Amino acid sequence: MTRTVTKPAASKPAEKKSDVTSQLTEQLKELRLPTIRDTFQESARRAASENLSHLAYLSDLATMECESRREGRIKRLMTKSQLPSGKTWDSFNFTRLPLNVARQMETLRDGSFLDRRENILIFGKPGSGKSHALAALSEQLILQGRSLLFTTCGLLVQQLLIAKRDLRLPKLIKHMSSFEGLIIDDLGYVQQNREEMEVLFTLLAERYERGSVLLTSNLAFSKWDQIFKDAMTTAAAIDRLVHHSVIIELNVPSFRVETAKKSKTKTSQ
Repeated sequence: MTRTVTKPAASKPAEKKSDVTSQLTEQLKELRLPTIRDTFQESARRAASENLSHLAYLSDLATMECESRREGRIKRLMTKSQLPSGKTWDSFNFTRLPLNVARQMETLRDGSFLDRRENILIFGKPGSGKSHALAALSEQLILQGRSLLFTTCGLLVQQLLIAKRDLRLPKLIKHMSSFEGLIIDDLGYVQQNREEMEVLFTLLAERYERGSVLLTSNLAFSKWDQIFKDAMTTAAAIDRLVHHSVIIELNVPSFRVETAKKSKTKTSQ
């Protein structure tokens, strides 16, 4: 009598591997390592084909996770910054600036002034490129992982007034203090009343030596009494801003006027 011998199923190793993969996937999900979770299997196959060591394989996974987190953080910082779109470092025409100013802007890109809580004050006539220069510098700093918030002076003052009315002014100032750099564009471009300037001064006073202020203005210091309405408040505001600061003067023609002239010339030809 012939006996039929049944061979054991050969699927156990595959099943075991599948179980380990599922378990590891869940563990990586629990540990909040999404990039490693999504790439460890493909990376394992590549490591096997290239004969990589366990440490090299692990290093590749950790590198991808870190890069993914950094990209995500920068994306969040860029969104929170509210920087105006299009005003980037690459789109700014530095050839319009005096050589010493262009070099000064390049030096500021390392962001060390933020560590020292220094202020950046940019002065110039309307159209000289103040806002673009400051936004471009801020973009470069955010790409390094620094936190900045952009606002126009007019919008900032209205936010501060509403917060004061609703008894939320300390909370709003605390929120703004979480940013390493506060960008205030166009100080003095629109004249505000005394109450509006009082809340702005409160913000500047609270931020003094606690965080950097990056500011543009079309008015020289000698005319800031038009902004803060009285000599004492004006002097106090200037003192707090200038004490630790880098002052940049853009004594260049209006970019918008230059563009309009070039466009008119081309049309007439």
